[in-house]
Parts: sequence; C-alpha cells; structure tokens
Amino acid sequence: MLNFIWTDLLTKPIFNLLVFLDYYTGNLGISIILLTLILKTLLFPTNIPNIKMSSKKGDLDEELRKLKEKYTDKSVLAQKQMEIYKKHGINPASGCLPNILQFLVLIALYRVFINTLHNGLDNGLFYFKFLENASLNLKFLYLDLSKPDPLYILPVLAGIVQFVLSKSLLPTAKKVQKIAEKTPSQTDDVMSNMQEQMIYIAPIMTVFIGATLPSGLALYWFISSLYSFLQTYLLKRFYTNRNIKKD
Repeated sequence: MLNFIWTDLLTKPIFNLLVFLDYYTGNLGISIILLTLILKTLLFPTNIPNIKMSSKKGDLDEELRKLKEKYTDKSVLAQKQMEIYKKHGINPASGCLPNILQFLVLIALYRVFINTLHNGLDNGLFYFKFLENASLNLKFLYLDLSKPDPLYILPVLAGIVQFVLSKSLLPTAKKVQKIAEKTPSQTDDVMSNMQEQMIYIAPIMTVFIGATLPSGLALYWFISSLYSFLQTYLLKRFYTNRNIKKD
C-alpha cells in the first residue's frame, strides 16, 4: 500500500512531468522551476484557509485574550475558543494540510532525484513512449542538480525566504507576548516562546537540510518558498482589505 502511494501516486506523476518539461525546455533547472510552479498552483486551494486565518489574526487576538482572562477552566476555554473560530469561519486544523502535502511532495521529489535521476532514468516509470529515449542534462548554471550546492547559495536563499514567510504567517512575537503577559496561564508563555523560536528555527533547518540535499531539491525548496511568500502576501492583502470593507 505504501509503495503504491509513494510510487504510483507521487513519484511516477512527478517524474513524468519533470521529464516531459525537460523534453520541451531542454533545461532541467527551468523544468524544476516550472514543475514547482505547477505543483504549488495545484496545491493553492489548500493554502487559502491558513492565509485567511492569518489575515484575521488581529481581530481574533483581542477576543481570545478576553476569553483567557474570563475562563480558567481549560475545557470551557477550549470550547469558547472553538466558538470564536467558528464565528470567524476558521478551522485551526486547516493549516496542517498544506504542510503535510508539501512534505509528501518533497519526499517524492527526493525519491525522483535519488532513485531515478541520480542513478539513471528508469524506463519502468514512464507513461509516454516518446520520453523513454530522453536524456537529462543535470547542469544548471554552476550546479550539478543531482549534488548539493557547493556554494550554499540556494540553501541560504531558501532559508531567507522561509524566514520572511514565517514572519508573515505567524503573529509577531511582541503581539503574542502581550497576550501571554495579560493571561495567567503558563501555556500561553510556552506557546509564545515556541512561536517565536520557530520563526528562527525553521529557516536554520532549511539552510542545513538544503545544504545536504541535491541542489535540484534546494532549487525546488527556494522557488516553492518564494511562491508561498508572494501568494501569502497577496492573499493577506485581499482578505484584509475585504475585512476592512465589511467593517
């Protein structure tokens, strides 16, 4: 079952799309960029709830703060918080789906690079006969896309974009800290610290992991993060302006 999911549902389609794009562009780097844009566009609907929630965060913060001051019982507080989320049309769990899908795609791409591109094209994976004679040029700019970036440029760029993206999605540390200071629960302090730390930990992990992976994956990660940032920025502006007009 797992082999079917990884191979037939993820690896094969991504592999064929990548080789198909390379067949017509003649450049694997450009093909990876196009592949990233296609995949991110297909996953676009899953990101909307998360960005919508982020754009309403300012309105939610004050309401949630008042709830935490009013209710000390955790079960009652959780129930009241869910009522607030429901009132604003927000599902807190919806933010997990884009990350899960992104992770699955990243693993599938890793399998494509490690098990197929690096070791030679596997004809058993092809959907189209005309692609079976395709040959991939792994050179892109100064990179061998099957090997890590020797200059660490792509991992660092991916880390920078990841940092900016995290700052745009998460509430600012000062805002979270103010809420935590006004509530007696230690849980607020822990969550505040975790959110603040993740803003910095995630980009650092991106740099270190990207520096060890094939540069083709680092290129995907950079373009994917850049796409996500632009998408988040534009959608947050849209939802924020719409909320202002409603008010």
